[in-house]
Amino acid sequence: MKKLVLAAAMTAAASTAFAGNLSEPVVEAPVIVEETQASSSSAGIWIPLLLLAIVAAVVAAD
Repeated sequence: MKKLVLAAAMTAAASTAFAGNLSEPVVEAPVIVEETQASSSSAGIWIPLLLLAIVAAVVAAD
């Protein structure tokens, strides 16, 4: 009976000793959201102005 109690105590002690692992915890990198700023130059206006100049040149040539 004493051996059975001793074996149960050893088993309980051994199972709690190996309950965890020794690896490092995984830490996720924080998500950084960066807002983009609109460019200060008016680059989007050049294409319509160029098309308007081409149309004006074609009309003036007739």
